[in-house]
Amino acid sequence: MTYYWRMKMPETARYTALVAKNAKQAATDMSKVLNVDLEAEEEKVKRIAQERSNNFGLFSREFARRHGLHLVGTTTTWFLLDIAFYSANLFQKDIFSKVGWLPKAETMNANHEVFRIAKAQTFIALCGTVPGYWFTVAFIDHIGRFVIQLMGFFFMTVFMFALAIPYHHWTLKPNHIGFMIMYSLTFFFANFGPNATTFIVPAEIFPARLRSTCHGISAACGKAGAIVGAFGFLYAAQGKTLVDRDAGYPPGIGVKNSLIMLGVINFIGMLFTLLVPESNGKSLEELTGENGDEPDQAQQPQEVSAARTVPE
Repeated sequence: MTYYWRMKMPETARYTALVAKNAKQAATDMSKVLNVDLEAEEEKVKRIAQERSNNFGLFSREFARRHGLHLVGTTTTWFLLDIAFYSANLFQKDIFSKVGWLPKAETMNANHEVFRIAKAQTFIALCGTVPGYWFTVAFIDHIGRFVIQLMGFFFMTVFMFALAIPYHHWTLKPNHIGFMIMYSLTFFFANFGPNATTFIVPAEIFPARLRSTCHGISAACGKAGAIVGAFGFLYAAQGKTLVDRDAGYPPGIGVKNSLIMLGVINFIGMLFTLLVPESNGKSLEELTGENGDEPDQAQQPQEVSAARTVPE
């Protein structure tokens, strides 16, 4: 079903016009989508496609000059986010057990253990994960991608350190609810932050012919971070004594130091966010520098600019 419906979808007008160099097909596709009549601007498309400044490759000096730091920013932030996010997400059960929110496994039967784990994870999802996504949907076009990502990394850093530094405080029974609230807030600001924007921004800031490639490179770095987070935290969170670590695992640095390490990773992600440009309110051509010699769209008649195949 997914394949069928994808084949029914037209390519984006930018790809069809600027990469496939078929302005007529781009106009036809957009006419169907927008339900308006559009005229094909074949001469303009041909001129833009032939301009030397718009023909640089992924490994060219021109790409490095224009978008090299942008690609470094999108790859590293996605990589660092997924280390922290998957570490905290995949090992919720182990973290809950360490702080005493969940009883030891040998004190519960299988059904009781599944119920307790599901209840704790549902609490995290309802209080943090799901609301974070909806906050992103509501505010991303108002405060921008850059601010949301920077803010998300900042608060993830703050709450990771707030959990890690007074770690013994959270292991005491009267403080378990406080731990859950703080832990939920890390997921809230992950989703109202870089877990949403690291996916969005690479699809907006690169040229049409390289956009999918750069997004794929950024996503691949994110998956590498997920692998590092999944395996790294599993070993790092092990205690130094036999009592504090799972059977068969070598000594680690413990949960407290692992959380501190995740806080440092989030802080580094905040620094690399400074390499990523704000794309909110800008056209894709403005962000990539393509079609940059055209007059301002605001100075052109509305009825002319409304029928453009290639956006200004």
